[in-house]
Amino acid sequence: MVIGDSESTGTASSVGTAPLSSRAAVKAAIGAVATTTASVIPVFLVGGLVVQISDELGFSPAGLGLAVALYFAAGALCSLPAGWLVERYGDRLTSRAGVLLSALSMLAVALLAHSYLTLVIIMMVGAAANSLGQLSSNLSLARQVPRHRQGLSFGVKQSAIPLATLLTGAAVPTIALTVGWRWVFVVVAGLALLVLPLAPRGPRPPIRAAGTADPRADRATMALIVVAIGATLSAGSASALGIFLIDSAVAQRIDPATAAAVLTIGSVVGVCARIGGGWLADRRGRNHLVVVAATLAVGALGLALLALPGMAPLIIGTVLGFGVGWSWPGVLNFAVVRLNPKAPAAATSITQAGVYLGGCLGPLVFGVLATHSYPLAWLVAAGAMVGAAVMIMVGRWRLRAHPSVRAALSLPQ
Repeated sequence: MVIGDSESTGTASSVGTAPLSSRAAVKAAIGAVATTTASVIPVFLVGGLVVQISDELGFSPAGLGLAVALYFAAGALCSLPAGWLVERYGDRLTSRAGVLLSALSMLAVALLAHSYLTLVIIMMVGAAANSLGQLSSNLSLARQVPRHRQGLSFGVKQSAIPLATLLTGAAVPTIALTVGWRWVFVVVAGLALLVLPLAPRGPRPPIRAAGTADPRADRATMALIVVAIGATLSAGSASALGIFLIDSAVAQRIDPATAAAVLTIGSVVGVCARIGGGWLADRRGRNHLVVVAATLAVGALGLALLALPGMAPLIIGTVLGFGVGWSWPGVLNFAVVRLNPKAPAAATSITQAGVYLGGCLGPLVFGVLATHSYPLAWLVAAGAMVGAAVMIMVGRWRLRAHPSVRAALSLPQ
């Protein structure tokens, strides 16, 4: 048998033998996208509105990097406990908790963030919403979507990240530059509350009997940690793209509205790339992590182009960075869930912690470098993305050798 990064396509769910309806799969995908977007958008609002927020609160690009770094550091700390909570209480309760916490954090920014310190504290509290939203959505897709559609469903779900940046880019000229940046947070908080009826509605998992083996104990933990290191490097570089792109363009004397339009274009391309990548994953059957590594290599080229002045490098670099270099999370989560069908939320909590750690370290380092030179910062980010591709390939090799992975690959389809 040829061992790939995930099993061949099939029609059963990852945890059960009963066929799943297409209606339930569509509802699960819609709920996952809505929940993830509502949970993650606060940090992208801060990045997209940085020009207006920093003018009022008084902080530099390094200050923005520190704020985002602390947000993702809090998310990394919450990821593993959130994975346990999602596995224990199911997606219905935890997804709604994530959405509510996200909405409350945005309202708190609008009403209470009158200093840099207050802004940072509110962001750190709201980071738990991102962890709960991401992992509850992963569980919902693993339980509710047929196996032969899970690649597409994870691609659709991960399109929530560029969708969040798209909404941010659209909010700059329509709201922030007209009635003020605080109203952006109020409006988006209201939109987040509208997500609650769409959030996942999966059943609460059965209570594990005393003495029964914990399904999380048999996952390929060390191999997943290696993959998580690759996710750290790639997320660190890619998150800088969404957070610093507008400020970097303004530093080149490009007006904020034009920079926001470029960010919006990149976000649209990113949404399409994530959905298309998931659709192709369902048809490819294996070697998903190889594809992830290849997209990171191309994305590195895009980040390197951002070091050059002018509109053409800005547009091409953004499209390559978002459309290719930031298209991998759905395929990565798809592969991890396929290889850990008994505890998908717990397994993806490891790689998700890597993503959050990258979101912490990347903007922090990038912000410090950008204070001195944006071109240097983009070149360092490109190098980190190349390193991420290497770590993903090493993690793939370790996964292929793990007994639990081989067992998952041999499951009947």
